[in-house]
Formats: sequence, C-alpha cells, structure tokens
Amino acid sequence: MISVVIPAYNEEKALPATLAQLLSQHGRYEVIVADGGSADRTREIALSHPQVKVVEAPKGRASQMNTGAHLACGEWLLFLHADSCLPEGALALLEALETEPDCRAGAFRHRFTGDDWRLRLVSWLHNRRCSITGVMYGDQAMFVRRHLFHQLGGFPATPILEDVMFSEKLLAVTRPVLLEEVVLADSRKFVQMGIFRSLARVLTILVCHSLRLPIRGRAFFQDVR
Repeated sequence: MISVVIPAYNEEKALPATLAQLLSQHGRYEVIVADGGSADRTREIALSHPQVKVVEAPKGRASQMNTGAHLACGEWLLFLHADSCLPEGALALLEALETEPDCRAGAFRHRFTGDDWRLRLVSWLHNRRCSITGVMYGDQAMFVRRHLFHQLGGFPATPILEDVMFSEKLLAVTRPVLLEEVVLADSRKFVQMGIFRSLARVLTILVCHSLRLPIRGRAFFQDVR
C-alpha cells in the first residue's frame, strides 16, 4: 500500500485539483493531509472526501510531513505538495516498485504549469540537477520506503531545505531513482516573484547550503497563494 502525505497551509485554491487527480487513480493507497493551521477552507476541502484523513501539525513542511508519516501504514511514503498533481498511473507504478528491493526511494520528474519557455528551462535544469546529484526537491513528489524514512529520522526539524537535507541523508544509504513520469507543479511562486529572480535565489540558497554559509535569498520561502 502507498501512503500519500500532503502538507497543506491555506491551499483552498490549489488543493481541490491535487486531490481530484490523486483520488482518480487506481491502487491501494491512503491519503493523509497534514494541515499547518490553515485559516481558509483547506481543512473543509480535505474533509469533504471520506477517504482523506486530516491531521493537525505545527506549521512547516518538515513537521507536517513527519506528523503525517507517523500515522501512515503504507510500504511507500509519497510526499505530495498541495499544489502539485501526480501523473496518470503514478500510484500503480509505485505499487509495482514495491516488489523491487533495490528501489528504496525516488521521485518523479518535474514540470511547472504554464507554457513560458523560462519555466520549461527551470524545470529542465531542475531535472538535470537531480539526475546528476540524486538530491530531490519536495515538488518532485519524493517517495521512500516507510521503514527507511523512520530509520533515517524523518525530515530534519528545519524551516527550510528539509527536502534537500533528507535527500542527503538518503544518499548515504541508497541512490534514489528518478522516474520518467512528470509531476505538474504550480508555477505561481516563480511567476509572482519573477522567474529568473526566483531561479537566482534558489541557486544562491543551494550554494550557501553546500558551502555551509548563512542562507541568503530566504525571501523565496515566503508563502505565495
């Protein structure tokens, strides 16, 4: 079985499409929405689906995803952002991977919504970087076997870069697979903040993290709805 954990905070605009795409898929899975104290209709939307469990958690993707993961029962933990849509057949594909012991973690390829060539370029760079380094971003819908996730202590208790830091822990024990199927991620933050400006901020943040320097460009992590 697959446990889909969705961290959400004030996502009433994006969550309906994410859940509609997810719940249309075939397979054995459970859906856990970990809400970080939303002030809008996020909880109401999630609770309108009988097959969706909703749990409260302190705001922050790391704490929300860890809370959801501790309630999960599946062989796979699939972490899906509330503004991202899985490709068709994604859950069936993960079910098939359950029988492959060498596959312990992975992610999907990434593509932004919209037809702007600059967004396609950012997604291409994103996928290329992941294929080379093995470091996954959260908006790729990363997945990991439940026992391995808990063995590694879950996501670090940090307000930013929890996906990168967890990927680095994963790389010490396994090489994640990068699937050909594509997750469609909402481009709203890159569009509102400026596509190339956002890319520059992301690169600056990653360089600072790699060099163990104080993180610059934190404005990228502000909420955009």
